[in-house]
Amino acid sequence: MAETRPVLIAGGGIGGLAVALGLAQKGIRSILLEKAAALGEIGAGIQLGPNAFHAFDYLGVGEAARNMAVYIDQLRLMDALTADEITHIDLGDAFRARFGNPYAVVHRGDLHGVFLRACQNHELIELRVSSEVTGYEQDGSSVTAKLADGERIAGRLLIGADGLWSNIRKQVTSDGPPRVSGHTTYRSVIPTEQMPEDLRWNAATLWAGPKCHIVHYPLSGWKVFNLVVTYHNNAPEPVAGKPVSEAEVMKGFTHVHERAQNIIRHGTNWKLWVLCDRDPNEQWIDGRVVLLGDAAHPMLQYFAQGACQAMEDAVCLSHMLANHDDQTAALEAYSTQRFPRTARVQLMSRAIGEHVYHPAGEHARIRNAIMSAKSQDQWCDDIAWLYGGTGLKA
Repeated sequence: MAETRPVLIAGGGIGGLAVALGLAQKGIRSILLEKAAALGEIGAGIQLGPNAFHAFDYLGVGEAARNMAVYIDQLRLMDALTADEITHIDLGDAFRARFGNPYAVVHRGDLHGVFLRACQNHELIELRVSSEVTGYEQDGSSVTAKLADGERIAGRLLIGADGLWSNIRKQVTSDGPPRVSGHTTYRSVIPTEQMPEDLRWNAATLWAGPKCHIVHYPLSGWKVFNLVVTYHNNAPEPVAGKPVSEAEVMKGFTHVHERAQNIIRHGTNWKLWVLCDRDPNEQWIDGRVVLLGDAAHPMLQYFAQGACQAMEDAVCLSHMLANHDDQTAALEAYSTQRFPRTARVQLMSRAIGEHVYHPAGEHARIRNAIMSAKSQDQWCDDIAWLYGGTGLKA
């Protein structure tokens, strides 16, 4: 009887849609419950390492994802004080051969749309909006999602894919609110013709400076440039999507090179987010309830892996549920495999923020010396643990 019940998924972001699709590929029915009145994504660009493309292929959206991506030539690291290049990683044929897939950038909304259309077209996936899951109850045979409007929906399993402020996590772990990093990120999108011509590089470019950095890359078929600038200003509390002026953005960048400042001056309609993450916590499971993506392992942006790791989770969880007769064993296998990898990304994201993105003085000079000395093969060796992943063990 229990096996005929659907899997319930709280959260309609990229992670929630990806796991719905992964389950459907295995013949498992799901009901996705999204609190917003419509399914969509805010934000602008995200970066996709080769591990993301492994996930796309596994989930059956490889061709659609590839068709809307922008394939960049380099990951480029600039010194924001001198405007000199520190180093770069070539993303051409040798990189693709090493990792079996490319590196690309996409608009978050475009990627979300790929998953949404695939889910809408699958008979095993039911999508519901205006359906915030506030908590759950369970017994030995089922779990019941409790919705904000009082409705109750029973299923065989509940997946908490409801993000950084997950209601499901509150009940699974009771570990309090996320950690405020003190880093404030400001986001804008610049029409390509307004981007300084000498900076229209086909690269994901990072300008690293004391307590600040700037990232830019082309999006949406080169129609626009994504611009994300971050200032370590010890912001004390979470903020999400607050409109701010250019003058406020520039406060954190008065000490960097004029060429770097000039990029910021071309931004418009700035919005700010105060970045949050959590310490790794192995407690992802409570009976028939399991966490996924930012609900399980929220991370800072410095490895550009938040969406990628959520998609890997979706691959792994759907694989384990399809390949274990016992659901408890499947959930344990999922968390056992995923926790060490996601914890490493969480902790190393913090570390590279400190040692690569934001150092000053002698610390920055050491960074430049170490990173500029690496060969392309050495760079590929260093990042193989990350980009060589698929969500499944070899």
